[in-house]
Amino acid sequence: MKKTIYVANLPYTTTEDNVRELFQAHGEVHSIKFINDRETGKFRGFCFVEMEHEEADKAIEGLNGQDFGGRNLQVNEARERKPKPQFKK
Repeated sequence: MKKTIYVANLPYTTTEDNVRELFQAHGEVHSIKFINDRETGKFRGFCFVEMEHEEADKAIEGLNGQDFGGRNLQVNEARERKPKPQFKK
């Protein structure tokens, strides 16, 4: 069973290969999704990594707070986004 991990506080120069290499030390990475700004297209400093459940837990435990490119990573289980309230016209 797969688990999605939220990874924040990444340097803006980070590449997908950097993230894959970092997480592969804890298990197989199924996918990585970088989040870019809608208007500028620039990387926003966070991404989502998908791994097997047990490996994801090991990665969270091993990488949360770790220094990466001079920044302390924030690594935890991704949560479902709450829907934004709809305004009536």
